[in-house]
Amino acid sequence: MITSTDIFTNDGPLSRNLDDYVHRDEQKALAIKIEEAINNEVSLVCEAGTGTGKTYAYLVPAILSGKKVIISTGTKHLQDQLYQKDLPIINRSLGAAVNTALLKGRNNYLCKLRLREYEQIGSLFKSKDQYRLQMIRTWHSETKTGDLGELMDLPEDSPLKPTITSTTDNCLGQECEFYNECFVLQARRKAQDATLLVVNHHLLMADLALKETGFGELLPRAEVIIFDEAHQLPELAATFFGLTISSRQIINLVNDTRTAFLADAKDIKDVDQLMDTLRKGIQNFRLSLGETDRRESWGELLKSTAIKTASRQLHQSLGNMERLLDKVSMRSKSLENSWLRTSSLLGQFKDYSERVLDDQVQWLETRGNSFFLHQTPLDVSSMFKERINQHDATCIYTSATLAVKKDFSHFSRQLGLTECNTVALPSPFNYQQQALLYLPANLPEPGMPEYTRSVINTALPVIKASQGHTFLLFTSHRALREAGDILQARMEYSLLIQGQAPRTELLEEFRNTRHAVLLGTSSFWEGVDVKGDSLSSVIIDKLPFMPPDDPVFRARAEKMQASGSNPFMEYQLPQAIINLKQGIGRLIRDSSDYGVLTICDPRLLTKSYGKQVLASLPVMEITRDISRVEDFYSRH
Repeated sequence: MITSTDIFTNDGPLSRNLDDYVHRDEQKALAIKIEEAINNEVSLVCEAGTGTGKTYAYLVPAILSGKKVIISTGTKHLQDQLYQKDLPIINRSLGAAVNTALLKGRNNYLCKLRLREYEQIGSLFKSKDQYRLQMIRTWHSETKTGDLGELMDLPEDSPLKPTITSTTDNCLGQECEFYNECFVLQARRKAQDATLLVVNHHLLMADLALKETGFGELLPRAEVIIFDEAHQLPELAATFFGLTISSRQIINLVNDTRTAFLADAKDIKDVDQLMDTLRKGIQNFRLSLGETDRRESWGELLKSTAIKTASRQLHQSLGNMERLLDKVSMRSKSLENSWLRTSSLLGQFKDYSERVLDDQVQWLETRGNSFFLHQTPLDVSSMFKERINQHDATCIYTSATLAVKKDFSHFSRQLGLTECNTVALPSPFNYQQQALLYLPANLPEPGMPEYTRSVINTALPVIKASQGHTFLLFTSHRALREAGDILQARMEYSLLIQGQAPRTELLEEFRNTRHAVLLGTSSFWEGVDVKGDSLSSVIIDKLPFMPPDDPVFRARAEKMQASGSNPFMEYQLPQAIINLKQGIGRLIRDSSDYGVLTICDPRLLTKSYGKQVLASLPVMEITRDISRVEDFYSRH
């Protein structure tokens, strides 16, 4: 019987099928640990440092086991890469004929009914979107999967997407005339027949939280569930086990309702006026919240008369639409569907406004022109444990960032994982040769007004020594904006700033521009892979602690204090260490990479917890001398 030990060797199947295969002891050790967990049916939490090759390390034992396996990835991009690139390589290397399938959430698949409906109102779209609608029509006649990911020219945030895809709210199910041709249904049928199924965390968590129908029949069939990028699970679980009402959700409802009236109730007067009033209500509520992005508790916001008034008017406008839909809902399935969705949304608004739960926090978030009303559980451990234990599957949780000094208690506690083995494997990269940790001297405390300017003054000599090739990572948008303003006049290299263009475009420009400097916040701390000379310097402005005034953190901290726990040591610090390790992971992505990691936060050396932070990082030389940084680059 072939085992992982036979596969990960210098003359094994992988080396024969991969030109760039390099044997890594850490990869082999991880594969063996996962294989043991699967064979013994004991769940495993495993941290594998950057460069371990954890994808192959779990794919090989998963396929060799012959069991029904679900693999869940952190993003759709990783999901596509695993299914289209990594899986075929492993299947070919093992000489396996494993039946595999890819499954995404329904909003990733074209809905034929909604495409036809919105073709009728295509004139309402901007010319660029009309062009894309024509592109979708052409593709629609050729695609076998209906997966919008095949359309490279369709942006992720295109306003067309919600108009040509379905949700659990607006899907007509078996009453749809395209039911037997439904791409979502076809993907789910294929998934049911697969031995190895690739999904993403959003889809899996939606199912665990009972918010996505039609997928639930897949989980009970799984014998093994592998969570890649598992560090994302606690926050995702909090999102899916909670409640969110978004401006986009209401706008989509308005658009769908208007389409339904045009098709089945043209005789009803004042529909356009009612819809316009509701749209204006959405805009007025967003305007009442101020221009800047914010996260704040709902109770605090309601102290504002303007916000309270705008909220009440939005609720009233929704109520008016619900009453009108009630009168015509019997005319068609689409109108009935809009009525049910509006009634449900009104009920959620009422719950949000009137119910105060001790174990949840109600808060509001604004991003650009959008708003999100959240009701978030303070502790998801019991819910996650209960739901995952309903399925008799061995679970593998893996990521490069799960532990604090090889201690997994923070991650395990968040998800209620009490019966798992653990293993922490280091990166195969030689950080002592490839990297240098620079801890600048004489910086003020991070709370001081001049801190960001001091960070930039400290960063400029590093950027000069590295000749650009730098990521400057910030913990807040405010600091990012301030740094961008300062650097515009002082930067001799190409300066790219988050928000100037979509993330993928900025990264592509960074890779293709010599000596570029990129400024980013949270979305650039993880999931970014820039190998080679393009990136040889990562500068972090300060330790990524959750802001003390963040509504979710504040509520969790108060609950922990009430129970006698220390929220800083047991939650805020370990989470900051895990987030910091993600940011650091951007620097060395290959055995030939080199670079300097600069962490500007003086608390690393002035606070007692600094030793715990440093002990959780890869072992590398530390300096406080800029001349040592210059010498490092002169030797590379």
